[in-house]
Amino acid sequence: MTGPRCRRIVMPWIVASGAVVGLWLVAASPAPLAAQTPEQRYTDWARPDFRPQEYQYRRGRIMDGLRATGGGLLLTPSSDGTTYGGTFRQLDDFWYLTGLEVPSSMLVLDADTGLSILFMPPRDPRFENPGRPNDFPGRPLLDDYQLRSIAGIDRYRDIAELDAFVRARLAGGTALRVNAGAAGPVSEPVVPLIGTLDAAAALIHRLHTDYPGAEIRNAYETVARLRMIKTPTEIMRMRAAADATMAGIRAAASRIRAGVDERTLQGEFERTCRTFGSQSIPFTPIIKSGPNSLWPWRILAAHYDRRNRGMRDGDLVIFDVGCEVNGYVSDIGRTFPVNGTFTDVQREKLMVSTRAAEAIIAAVRPGVTLRELTAVAYAAIPDHEEPHMQTPSFFGHHIGLSVGDPVLLDEPLAPGMIFTIEPWYYNHEIGVSVFVEEVVLVTEDGVEVLTSGLPREPEELERMVSP
Repeated sequence: MTGPRCRRIVMPWIVASGAVVGLWLVAASPAPLAAQTPEQRYTDWARPDFRPQEYQYRRGRIMDGLRATGGGLLLTPSSDGTTYGGTFRQLDDFWYLTGLEVPSSMLVLDADTGLSILFMPPRDPRFENPGRPNDFPGRPLLDDYQLRSIAGIDRYRDIAELDAFVRARLAGGTALRVNAGAAGPVSEPVVPLIGTLDAAAALIHRLHTDYPGAEIRNAYETVARLRMIKTPTEIMRMRAAADATMAGIRAAASRIRAGVDERTLQGEFERTCRTFGSQSIPFTPIIKSGPNSLWPWRILAAHYDRRNRGMRDGDLVIFDVGCEVNGYVSDIGRTFPVNGTFTDVQREKLMVSTRAAEAIIAAVRPGVTLRELTAVAYAAIPDHEEPHMQTPSFFGHHIGLSVGDPVLLDEPLAPGMIFTIEPWYYNHEIGVSVFVEEVVLVTEDGVEVLTSGLPREPEELERMVSP
């Protein structure tokens, strides 16, 4: 042993002959404590996604919408930051309006004064552990002025002051506003006996409990109208997510053959997405073959090992997958023949989904509503096939920060909107399920298919499968 605090000790050692010899042993006094690692700072770990002016613009537009519908305080919670090993992912609205990955915080947009106020903890609890000071050196939040420069918020206050602030405003007759997650009146959620409430429902429950009699109004439509329109930078990120997802599908499709299991394809898809810059997978990839393809993912996910079927000759395998790049997601679907060739029936049913998707895409342009696209979809689907189609909606959903971005079905389409088109087909009578899903961007004069680089025609899909 070596080091500045080492000392030598002579220990007797009796050998077989009976002689006593001296054995030099080296013992060490307790080593000095390592130098304390410095407190960490938010900007050591994170960088803003957009300029402060972008977040200020978003908050200003939200407050304009709140004032137009009665004003009040919009409360937008952050994630609590609790993790069991997964990487932190901020809640969508909070991230959209602040760009900050701070935990256990509340953004308040005061439409009556025009001020934005961020209530947050003085320190980040995730960086604290008294028993391991070098590994958990602490991180200030409230007094970190570099953090404050990221989002350009007007005021910053301790989260412990939020209750008194809300009570004072309620005493003056101010209404509370929340994004309830869907349009309509805000009702108090029922706390389940088993399970938990999501963040929006938990907030509404606390507001009803802590401030009985307070007026709580829904800001969903105000938030949706802004988030439905993507900026050029958001569109750029969604292009990157679409590119990564298409690459992942191509790589996994090349592994398709009889005897390969679904989870192998999932692993290849995720690996490729990561190599294309994806930080996260927004939902567990839905890759299902043969009889599994006939069941929605909620049924397949009801059992631990159900989503790992080995593929067989003659099966179809469906991909409904996406990835996330710099906070923005993609969601794409294709159907492949396991043996590389569709049967006549499989091809016929695939074209039911494909023609419906193409009819919808052709009808997308500014001014059209999603409800009108629903009528277009049904006009393209043969009457006898309608019972086998998945949903009575327009067969898609808005995406952005999540695969379930806010949407208003009767809001006219406008440039910058991005959504999926996905006519699912489930026919249990003949045992065939097929699916195509595209991501489209509404442009000034029509539509751009962000996923056009991935074939959808049967012959091209066949060529993507390894022989």
